[in-house]
Amino acid sequence: MRTALAHADLFLRGDGPFLPERAASRPGWWLPLMVVAFSPIYGAFMGSFDLSSAGRLLMMAYSGVKVPLLLFATTALCLPGFFVLNTVLGLRDDFCEAMQAVLAGQAGLSIALASLAPLTRFWYFSCDSYRAALLFNAGMFTVATVAGQITMLRYYRPLIRRKRRHRLMLMVWVGLYAFVGMQMGWMFRPFIGDPRAPVAFFRQEPFSNAYVVIARLIFG
Repeated sequence: MRTALAHADLFLRGDGPFLPERAASRPGWWLPLMVVAFSPIYGAFMGSFDLSSAGRLLMMAYSGVKVPLLLFATTALCLPGFFVLNTVLGLRDDFCEAMQAVLAGQAGLSIALASLAPLTRFWYFSCDSYRAALLFNAGMFTVATVAGQITMLRYYRPLIRRKRRHRLMLMVWVGLYAFVGMQMGWMFRPFIGDPRAPVAFFRQEPFSNAYVVIARLIFG
């Protein structure tokens, strides 16, 4: 754990083996490992809403498993289109470095989520509204996503300096990931778990549109 924290510190500061300019020589497995190490922390805290029975502890385990699955599944869905667009723009030779930047963004998001986990638990102590819990966690994911995108930008800058077309691909990735990630998060629910419903890994109901549901939560 101490090694993971030390590497996370170097990563967040962009120092040591995680200097953006040293992407080609950096061990690539450290970035997905940080996603696996840190994102379940937030998942477990997110699933700790209304711990009124032993069965609700299972929701914490489910959410801890599903958060990294959500991040990796969203990335996997976005990658084919991202790869093709990079190829069309003549950036295919830099794709490995672009993938390093993408994974850096995922790792930054995961570390940010883990750091926000105590705030989520404090919110649960302060408010017992399931709807408010949904909106609060959406806010935490938004904050963490911004942190991840800032990290990704740091690792994309050497590519942009080399070829300005990478700036366009960075914006494409941000938009594509946000759009797909929102719907994937809805499909992977529950993460918090409605206390009135049985604890389950996935909801036993037809798929629906996440954007319509969020609009109803805010304005309904």
